[in-house]
Amino acid sequence: MVVMMHSTLGVQEATGEPSWMGALVAFAKPFRMPDFFLISGLFLARVIDRPWRKYLDTKVVHFAYFYVLWVTIQFVVKAHHFAEDGLAGALEAYALAYIQPFSTLWFIYLLPIFFVVSKLTRGISPLIVWPLAAALQIAGVDTGSIVIDEFCARFVYFYSGYVFAAFFFRFADTVQQHPREAAALLVGWAVFEALMVFGGVSELPVVNLGLGFLGALAVISSGVLLWRLGVADFVRYAGENSIVIYLAFFLPMAATRILLLRFAPGLDTGLVSLIVTAMGVVVPLIFHRLVRNTAFSFLFKRPDWAKLDPTPVSPPAKAS
Repeated sequence: MVVMMHSTLGVQEATGEPSWMGALVAFAKPFRMPDFFLISGLFLARVIDRPWRKYLDTKVVHFAYFYVLWVTIQFVVKAHHFAEDGLAGALEAYALAYIQPFSTLWFIYLLPIFFVVSKLTRGISPLIVWPLAAALQIAGVDTGSIVIDEFCARFVYFYSGYVFAAFFFRFADTVQQHPREAAALLVGWAVFEALMVFGGVSELPVVNLGLGFLGALAVISSGVLLWRLGVADFVRYAGENSIVIYLAFFLPMAATRILLLRFAPGLDTGLVSLIVTAMGVVVPLIFHRLVRNTAFSFLFKRPDWAKLDPTPVSPPAKAS
């Protein structure tokens, strides 16, 4: 859904025309990022009590490495664009990317912050933290800072995935046991979601918060039902390698859009958006398979030099 949004909006901006894919993007908006962050928090309980050094390595340094690497790659690829403002302007834009997260990578930037805040608040009752997080989302904070604004808008979902993980897993079990009822509820949810979105009320405070959680439950239900139907292998594989897609989709997305609009100008805009979306998902996964055992594996696998030593060596004792 993230790739679909960027692909569709990019095509619509390039053509100046709306498309039916745009309606799907609008439909998914209330739950697209809430779902991402809620699921990101689901397994946090398994690791949150690790020692700080190991925790920071896997939950902060890990994402920092990929952010630095891929924000640099994006700047190199888009060098012609930044060169319009001269070398000083390009360097300034690059430096700003470490304060104001860059384009498609903002959620890679934000995840480590969520992980750290969750561990720091580990000893505080969820009865205190959750209402505060919900209040921040409802408040609709708009400071102009992506970090502050998105933290306020999304942390409640990440934290909910963590503290209510048992509920979400029980919910998945219930869907598995009652697939027909779950499918019927999923259809009802889709109708309700469409009414809220296209009725113009989905952005209202509280309503928006609730739609985020309902959408997350719908995505979980969809995943369980796809698994029961035996058609979830690709979805699972994509999920296991989701960071590959998030990091690299921008390049095949942009290339496919440019090629289609140049050499197939008569194609339906929605179809173009759909093809661009598919290429944005599939090509990074193929590229990952091609480079994973080569010198370019560092693009998707953090090398040892970029890891914190889990067992720091103490300096030798001085001889008496």
